[in-house]
Order: sequence, then C-alpha cells, then structure tokens
Amino acid sequence: MRMKKNLGWLGILPLIAVLLSGCDAALVDPKGQIGVELKSLIITAFWLMMIVVIPVIVMTVVFAWKYRHSNHAAKYLPDWAHSNKIEAVVWLVPCVIILFLGIITWKTSHSLDPHKPIESDADTMEVQVVALDWKWLFIYPEQGIATVNEVAMPVDVPVHFRVTSASVMNSFFIPTLGSQIYAMAGMDNDVYLVANEAGVYDGKSSNYSGKGFSEMTFDARAMSQDDFEAWVDEVGQSSETLSYDGSYQELAEPSTDHPVEYFSDVSSGLYHDIVDSFHGGNGQGGHGGGHGETTMSAEAAE
Repeated sequence: MRMKKNLGWLGILPLIAVLLSGCDAALVDPKGQIGVELKSLIITAFWLMMIVVIPVIVMTVVFAWKYRHSNHAAKYLPDWAHSNKIEAVVWLVPCVIILFLGIITWKTSHSLDPHKPIESDADTMEVQVVALDWKWLFIYPEQGIATVNEVAMPVDVPVHFRVTSASVMNSFFIPTLGSQIYAMAGMDNDVYLVANEAGVYDGKSSNYSGKGFSEMTFDARAMSQDDFEAWVDEVGQSSETLSYDGSYQELAEPSTDHPVEYFSDVSSGLYHDIVDSFHGGNGQGGHGGGHGETTMSAEAAE
C-alpha cells in the first residue's frame, strides 16, 4: 500500500516539470559576454559533479534491486569488510574532480574578475549606480542625465558600472548579463558588463535590504546606438533636475515600487558627494570625474 502511494507521487513529477518549463532561468540564457562565460562555468562544474552523483544514484537503485529480499541468488557475504580497489575509486575520483574544479575556479576568478575591463573595439561607457531605499539611481556623467529604476546601454558597448549605496548594503545584479557586485555605503565599487543582444532585462538587488527589497527592481534596456541616443534625448527633455542639496535628498527618502523617473540635469560630482558623505564629506560637489580623497575604492576595501 505504501509503495502505491509513493508511485502516485512519482506520477506528479512530469506535471511539475511541465509547469516549471515556463520559468525564466536568466543564468542559463545569457545575453552578454560575461553571462555566457559564467554559464559555461556553471555547466562545466555541474557535469564534473555529476561524475560522482550519477554513479551513486545508479548504484543505489541497482544494489537495492539486486539485494532485495526475494532475490535468493544474490550472494550474502557477512564477513566482507574491505576492498582496496573500491577505496581507491572512492577517494581518487573525488580528488581528481576537486583538482579540476580548483584549476577552473582559479582561472575564471581572474578572467571573470568583475573589476577587469572588457576588451572591445568600442569605448567603455560609465554609469554610476546608487542603491537607495528601495530603488536604484543611475547617473550618466558623460551625458549629464540620471534615471531611477531604468538603465539603458548600447549593444556591444562595455559598460563600467560604478556602484555604491546611500543606505544599507545591497547587491547590484542583472542576471542575464553576468556578475553581481555589492553596493555599500561609503564604498566606490565597480563591475564591467556588456549586452550583446537588444532587449529589456530584469535587474534587481540580490541582497536583502529591508521591507521594500522585493520591489527593488529595475529595467536594463539594451538597444542600438541610434536608439540609445534617442533615449538620451528623451531623458534630456525631462523638466526634473537632480542636485545633492536639493531634489536628491527628497529622492533618497525610503519608498517602495518607485516609478521610472528621468532627470535632465545632474549636479557635477553627485556620485562622489554621495560616497564621501559617509566619510565626513561636505557633499558640496566639485569632485567632477575624479575620486575624492576620502572615497574608499573597491581595491582598497579588498
């Protein structure tokens, strides 16, 4: 009777598989160079581990069947205790797998270093990211604009995201494009990403940061160069401006499910003022494109 119940549960597994087939697994459907390399790393590590997992599962089923109570032909060896061959396999195979995983991890930890610029014929674009409660502020220092909960980038153009937080620790993450990086108050962290296909991708914080965490999402829009320039012009037509002593302080107040917002003009050095405000800075701008002396870089933090 118990066996029939278990078989009944097994019959539900195909239904579960069908229902889950509609889930969007961003990590295995990358749209950028870094994401593709991370996918390759995940799949390689998975199959290396399957070298141990699959034989164990198969042997569990085979042994249970062979030594079932009704099989009187199975040998009963109550005095058997040790086999050098089995011990060699049991220890050697995992050691070899760990060795290969160690080599792969060592190489990819350097080749996929989030602080390492991406080689490309196109010039790298800078976007400054500030994690607020509970929304994302994106500053484009070269274009002189800013957005909330929406970031855009040209296809095949590497983007240097400089990331900080104006509140508690968060984690900047666009799963379809690749690596996540932590956003911490007073730290000027960074990550390089590139989108190789046009589309709108989900961005999020992957570090719990309070009651509004689940709604702390944004759209990452990858588009052609012409479309990106048109988007910049659209943002530039906004009547809203952003300065450290003005509208930024209001924006920084906690809010959830914040709508997309555009700012056509941003005070010079706003990003650095936000970082320096946690080191006793006066938040009066004037840092321009350089690092303030009190700014803690990602390299110094490491």
